[in-house]
Amino acid sequence: MAKRHVRLQRDQIPRETMKDECHIHGPGYPSPLEAMKGPREEIVYLPCIRRNTGTEGPDYLATVDVDPKSRTYSQVIHRLPMLHVGDELHHSGWNACSSCYTDACKKRDKLILPSLYSSRIYIIDVGHNCRAPRIHKVIEPSELHEKCDSANPHTTHCLANGEVMISTIGDPRGNAKGSFVLLNGETFEVKSTWENKSDSVPFGYDYWYQPRHNVMISTEWGAPKAIEKGFRLTDLEAGMYGHSIHVWNWTSHKLIKSIDLGDDGLIPLEVRFLHNPDASQGFVGCALRSSVFRIYKTEDGTWATDKVIQIPSKKVTGWMMEEMPGLITDILISLCDRFLYFSNWLHGDIRQYDISDPCNPKLVGQVFVGGSLLKDGNVKVVDEDPNCQPEPLVIKGTRVEGGPQMIQLSLDGKRLYCSTSLYSTWDNQFYTCMVKKGSVLLQIDVDTKNGGLKVNKNFICDFGKEPNGPVLAHEVRYPGGDCTSDIWI
Repeated sequence: MAKRHVRLQRDQIPRETMKDECHIHGPGYPSPLEAMKGPREEIVYLPCIRRNTGTEGPDYLATVDVDPKSRTYSQVIHRLPMLHVGDELHHSGWNACSSCYTDACKKRDKLILPSLYSSRIYIIDVGHNCRAPRIHKVIEPSELHEKCDSANPHTTHCLANGEVMISTIGDPRGNAKGSFVLLNGETFEVKSTWENKSDSVPFGYDYWYQPRHNVMISTEWGAPKAIEKGFRLTDLEAGMYGHSIHVWNWTSHKLIKSIDLGDDGLIPLEVRFLHNPDASQGFVGCALRSSVFRIYKTEDGTWATDKVIQIPSKKVTGWMMEEMPGLITDILISLCDRFLYFSNWLHGDIRQYDISDPCNPKLVGQVFVGGSLLKDGNVKVVDEDPNCQPEPLVIKGTRVEGGPQMIQLSLDGKRLYCSTSLYSTWDNQFYTCMVKKGSVLLQIDVDTKNGGLKVNKNFICDFGKEPNGPVLAHEVRYPGGDCTSDIWI
């Protein structure tokens, strides 16, 4: 039987999946270094949240044009509304990525979009037209509740066996519970939990797996019913926030050990391994004490941690506490494994570290993009040079409200995208002006030779100017994969 050839328009599918139509290989790239040679990003996706903003209507997925040659550069070119009000979209992931590169039957054509508050999961079709995605399927909260006794889905990764795994942070009653929900990668039916029933952990949040070392590391945020109230010291003191990471056997799904990071490791959020699949080390950013721990495999085959970065808190007046932490809320590693980046949501800076020596990261770049320490704000830093408080950042007449939160790096490592919203309840607590005026998406130029960060003054996507009112945009995702979604095996 002759093969049928279907001609698709160039803008209907991401560039990196064009070869998939010819069944040459699966999605993504054969290695992280090959991924760095991939095409420049032309569009990005961001979930836009209306919950707790006073703006009526459902959350939506925004498609933003990031092609500097385009007439709609730095503008939202498509909005896909969800089917319900109050979901609180948060993070996203793929049905297939570079872990499926050797499977020519796989395509990266579905974006998995969980709702952190409602526990609803949207499956988004980006393969038909990547510039105008559409809803493919909706997984209702009851499926997670009844089949897995889980709720509040967070991080999504595709697995090499074709399944999709999503971490969850709670149970249906709002209590803390770390779990991992498996979806069928073709039908997107909820199958079961990944972990053994006897190996549940007290908190959940993010995770990363490294198959060549037969390991997965998971992290902790807090109890959903505490998070939803905003950050309160009484909840911290009551043990409703985590301070440990968990080491899992990847093939047996058994919990090997939990590592208590102590006070310096309170609220360990994003975890990243080096991208080299042979690497046996990674990093986790801990929000409340603004520290970064290195995670590594010891000579005897066990896993351990060392604190390698500590951002000192600032002594302040005019704030909710006498000391303000930097609050590291996102970290990532360049595909070449040379640079580590993270955002300090409260202090307002993004930092770049050279991790050529992972035991001794070296600060090589820093830029301020908003935050709570601005010179014209109510918060004053004491016992330090007054010049340590930066001027407000204004781009094309728009003042940046909020602080640097979610970050995403281009494949070649030369552009860092930054959004400013964390979670609508916490946004209302710490950055009320951002909730009223809308969040923004920024682009930072990166010096990949010597290190260094500089704000691109020609790029800002202002979500305060959306047609139906200001919204809060969160995580950035590229159609062709990126350094926080793709894992090599």
